[in-house]
Amino acid sequence: MPSHNSHYSTHKMRICETSIVLVIHCGLFFLSVTKVQAATNLTSFVNLFIGTASGANGGSGGNVFPGAAIPHAMAKVGIDVSTAPRQAGYIHDNSSITGISLLHDEGTGGNTNGGYGVFPLFPLINCKFISCPVGLSARQALRAAGTDAASPGYFTSTFVNGIKLETTSTRRAGLIRFTYPSSSTSRHVVVDLSHDLQRSFRGGEMTITPNGRVQLEGTFFQSYGLDNYTAFACYDFVQRGTSSPSPIVAYGTYRSISTSSPNNITITPVSNSSTGTLSFPFTDSTNPTQAGALLQFNTRTVTARFGVSMISSAQACANAESEIGDDWDFDGIRETSRSMWEGILERVGVDTEKEDQTVIELLYSSLYRISLVPANFTGENPYWEGNEPFFDALFCSWDTFRTVHPFLSLIAPREWADIVRSYIDGWRHTGFIPECRANTKNGFVQGGSDGMPILGDFAVKYHQSAHDLGVSMDDLYQALVDTAENTPPDWYRVGRENTGWKTFGYIPTDWDDPSGATGLATREASRAFEYALGDFAVRQAGVALNKSADDVAKYTNRSMNFVNMWDASLEFDGFQGYAQRRFPNGSFAFSSPDACSPIDPRPHSCARGDDNNVGFYESSSWEMSFFAPQSMSTIVRLMGGEDTFIQRVDHYFSKGYFQAGNEPSFAVPWAYHYANRPDLTARRVREVVYQNFNTDIGGIPGNDDSGAMAALLAFHLLGLYPVPSSTQLLIGSPFLSSYTLTNAITPTQTLKTTVRVENFDPQTLVANPANGTRLYVQNVTIDGVPSKSHCWIDFWTLLRSKEVVIEVGQDPGVDVGCGSEEGAVPGSLEAGGFGNPVPTGVNPSNTQ
Repeated sequence: MPSHNSHYSTHKMRICETSIVLVIHCGLFFLSVTKVQAATNLTSFVNLFIGTASGANGGSGGNVFPGAAIPHAMAKVGIDVSTAPRQAGYIHDNSSITGISLLHDEGTGGNTNGGYGVFPLFPLINCKFISCPVGLSARQALRAAGTDAASPGYFTSTFVNGIKLETTSTRRAGLIRFTYPSSSTSRHVVVDLSHDLQRSFRGGEMTITPNGRVQLEGTFFQSYGLDNYTAFACYDFVQRGTSSPSPIVAYGTYRSISTSSPNNITITPVSNSSTGTLSFPFTDSTNPTQAGALLQFNTRTVTARFGVSMISSAQACANAESEIGDDWDFDGIRETSRSMWEGILERVGVDTEKEDQTVIELLYSSLYRISLVPANFTGENPYWEGNEPFFDALFCSWDTFRTVHPFLSLIAPREWADIVRSYIDGWRHTGFIPECRANTKNGFVQGGSDGMPILGDFAVKYHQSAHDLGVSMDDLYQALVDTAENTPPDWYRVGRENTGWKTFGYIPTDWDDPSGATGLATREASRAFEYALGDFAVRQAGVALNKSADDVAKYTNRSMNFVNMWDASLEFDGFQGYAQRRFPNGSFAFSSPDACSPIDPRPHSCARGDDNNVGFYESSSWEMSFFAPQSMSTIVRLMGGEDTFIQRVDHYFSKGYFQAGNEPSFAVPWAYHYANRPDLTARRVREVVYQNFNTDIGGIPGNDDSGAMAALLAFHLLGLYPVPSSTQLLIGSPFLSSYTLTNAITPTQTLKTTVRVENFDPQTLVANPANGTRLYVQNVTIDGVPSKSHCWIDFWTLLRSKEVVIEVGQDPGVDVGCGSEEGAVPGSLEAGGFGNPVPTGVNPSNTQ
C-alpha cells in the first residue's frame, strides 16, 4: 500500500503556465482545491500499486505505472527494473533498479520490455570517478524491502545501500532527489544517454556544461508500431541565481570503447571550464553502445531538475525553467500535483467514512488511472504547427472507446474535449482519425478505426456545447465520414478496409483489394462488428447535427451490417447461430466458436499477425457474437429470443468463455438488460467485480489498457454502464449508498447530481449475495418523478438532475424487468431506438 502523503504549503501553479492548450484547466483546479473539505484528502485513498504485479509466469501483469505524474501528463517519472515484462518500467517485486527515467507508458501491452524509459538517472556511492560502475548491468541495485511508496504526484524508494530517491513532476518537467547515507565516501549520478526500456538506441547526442546542465537527444524504437521516435531531455544539477558554491566536484562523459565490446566502458573527466560532448549518428538497427554523463557531488542531497520535449533539448530546458522555476520547490511541486489530483477525484464525491473502505479504495484508485492517459503533448507535436491540442498514448482507441472516453465525458468534459480536438486534428493532417498513436507515431489498428465511436460519443453528448469547448462539429463529422468512406493505402496503421466493407457489406476472407490498398487481412469477423459500430457513430453524429436524411439512413443501414457475418446454421454447445468469417462468394468459413477463448482446446493465434486464421481479434466467436451495442435486440432475436439469449449468456460465463481482462468481454455482464432481466445483471456484475478486482498488486485481471480496466471498474461500482456513441447509460445496482457527480462544462457552468441508493444493503458487497439481501433495482426516480425504466437513464437526464434515487430491494422483479412502459428496455436500432429511421434489411442473408 502507498503511504498517505502529507500536506504541504501550496505552491503556485507554475505547472499551468506553459502549455498552449491545457488538458488541465487551471482555474477549475484552483477553484476546486479551495473547496476540498479539510478533513478529507481523497488522494489518500489512491493505491498506485494496484496492478503492478509481474506478468511473467502467468501473473496478472496490469502494467500499471506507479510513479510521479499529474493528470494526463507527458512526464511520467519513475523507476525501471531489470526484468521483463515491464511495459511501464516498474514491477512490484525484488527486481533490481536500472534507472529513474522520465517518460513511461501506462497499463499497456505492446513490447514486453516496455515503452520509453528514456534518459535514466542512477545514483552511485563509494567509487572513484574514473572507475565508477556506470554500465547498465554493473550499476543496477536492489531496493530495500518495503521502501517503495507512492501517492498521486510522488514516488519514493530506497536502495539497499541506503540511497533514498524521490520524484515529483509537472506536465513536462519535474524534480528527482537523491539523499545519500552520511557514511558514503563519494556521491555520483549517472545520466544515461543510450538506454531505454527496449535497449533500442538508434543514435543521439549529449552535452554537459560546467554549470551543471546536461542536454540529451536520443532516437529509439516505438513500443507498439514500426517506427523510430526521437525524444529530448534537459537536466540541471545547479540552481540558477543562488550564491551557494556549486555542489559538483567533477563531471565527465563515458562511452563504450567499441560496439563489439559495449560493456568495456571508458570514463573521461572534463575540466571545470569545458563542455563534454557525445555524438552517435543514426543507425537503422540498435546501437549497443553505452554512453552518458557522470557527475560527482559534495553534498548528501542531490536534486536534479528535468524537462522533456519531443521538439528539441533547448525546449526541454525551457519546459523545466517555466514549469519548475529556479526555486526547485520539491514540496511545493508535490503539493500542487496532489491538489490537481484532488480536483479530479472530487468530481465523484462519496462519504468516505460511511462507505465500504475497499470500494472507496477501488473507486479512487480507478479514477486516478483513468486520468493518467491520454498524455497531453500539446506544444510537443513534432509534425505540424498549430494551436490545437496534441495528445499521445492513444494506446489504443480499441481499448479505451468502451469505458475510458465515456467516463471522461461524465466528469471531465473540458479535458475530454481537448482530447477529441486532438483526434480531429489528426484527421485534418492525415485524412483519417488516429487510432493508436504511441511515442508520437502511428501504431497498429487492432480492430475497426475505433476513434470513430469516441467522436460519435462526443457528437451526441456535447454538440450543443461544442463551440464553448473549442470543438468544430463540422470537422468532427467530416472526420467520421472520411474515415468511414475512404480506404487508406495501409489500413493496418490507420483507417479501415472500406473497399471490401462497402462492396460486400461485410469483410471478405481471402480477397484482394483492387484499389491496391493493403493491410493485415485477418480478424475479418470482429472487424466487421467494429466497422458496424463505427458507422453507427457516423449515424449518431448525423442525427445530432441534423445532417441529411439520406446520410442518416445510409449509416443506419450500414450499422446493421454485422448481421452479414452471422451463420445461422452453425450449431455449437447446444446453441445455434454464431458470428463467422465469410468468403466473397457468400459462403462461411468455419472457425470453432471456442477458438481464442480462455478454454480453447487447440492452439490458435488470436492477435495481430498473418497467422490469425480464426477471424477474431483477442476474442472468440462465442464472445464476439454478443457485440452489437447499437442493436442488441437484433442479437437477442438472432440467438432465438429472450429465454435462449439468457441461457447463452449464462452458458458463456459457466463454461469459462468470459475474459474479465479483455475488452470484448466488458459489456457482456450487462447483456441481461436487453432480455429484460436486470436482476441477472446485478448478480453477474457483483460476481465479476469481486472475483477479478481487488486492492493488491495483482488486483487487475490483465493489462490496465490505458485505464480501460479502471474505467470499467468505476462504472461497475457506480451502477452505470455506457452504450457507445449514445446518451444511454445502463443502470445497475451501485456498490455505494450514494455518490455525487460533478460535471463542469465551462468555468461558470457546473452540474452536480447526487445518486442515492434507497435501502442500500452492505451485505450485497460480495461475489454471491445471499438470497434475501437488497440487491435488485425496484424503482428509479429522477428529482422525485418515477422513471419509465429501471434499466437505463439518459446521460443529460442524469447530469441535469439534482437527485436520482435508485430503490433496491429483495424482489428480483422478474415479471417487471426494466419496467412496463414502452422504451423501458435499453434502445436498439432494429427496435426503433436512438431515433428514426429504423434500419432496413436487417436479416442476415442466409436466413428468412
